[in-house]
Amino acid sequence: MIPYPRIPPVLVRVGPFAVRWYGVMYLVGYFVGYRIMRARIERGLISLTRRDLDSLIGYLLAGMVLGARLMYAIVYEPGHYLDDPAEFVRIWHGGLSFHGALIGMAIAAGAFARVHRVPFWQVADTLALAGTPGLFFGRIGNFINGETVPWAMVFPADAQQLPRHPSQLYEAIAEGIFLFVVLRVLEHRAVTRGSYRPGMLAAAFLIGYGVLRFLLEFTRQPDAQLGLVLGPLSMGQLLSSAMLVAGFALLGFVLTARRAAPRPGHAASVPDAPHDTAV
Repeated sequence: MIPYPRIPPVLVRVGPFAVRWYGVMYLVGYFVGYRIMRARIERGLISLTRRDLDSLIGYLLAGMVLGARLMYAIVYEPGHYLDDPAEFVRIWHGGLSFHGALIGMAIAAGAFARVHRVPFWQVADTLALAGTPGLFFGRIGNFINGETVPWAMVFPADAQQLPRHPSQLYEAIAEGIFLFVVLRVLEHRAVTRGSYRPGMLAAAFLIGYGVLRFLLEFTRQPDAQLGLVLGPLSMGQLLSSAMLVAGFALLGFVLTARRAAPRPGHAASVPDAPHDTAV
């Protein structure tokens, strides 16, 4: 058994206000992702200005929070939120779904692309690459909090004090670092060979995350209020399976669509995607 490094969840406290590691990790992930998006603008891989990028961030934050909260409320604890609808806005109480956040951000990105007349798949590919650091730092925040029931570690918040898998670290490495490297290598090779297609990275992200999350769910305890929902499968695995199917469908669309591939350092000149493909 490996001893859990007892890291206080609160980094610093000023009067009644507490700065938690969880929030700090997400903030770091945001800044790293922002830098990646700015770098892609400077390289000409996405047709945005820096001002457009700031606007995009606003769209994404709104879509992420609303989508994450709605999915959690509908899928994980519908009865709780029906009994107390006001609880829906109390996001500081917890209760967010990654899959819901992904759907919300996709819809928000589609709305942004339509309003700003930017090719949707350029935005989607940029988000696929820039979002993986957020996954890494977010899972590190989960680990510090002792969340998602982590490999022979006893977490302080676990009432049973049983040794468990540190699944947050598995996911941080797999979904954050490994997936980022895969996407970056895929983009570099595709652009170098002239085979890049807008939407390729978004499809690869859906497939990669879907597979990794499905497998790593076996090291996590299912949500207490749901348990296993289909044989040995958890709700997270069902949603990840849907991501996998969507990823392969998108990949088929990307590979069969006739679209101009960008030269290195130049954004693709492609028509905007229909709004309904954003989800």
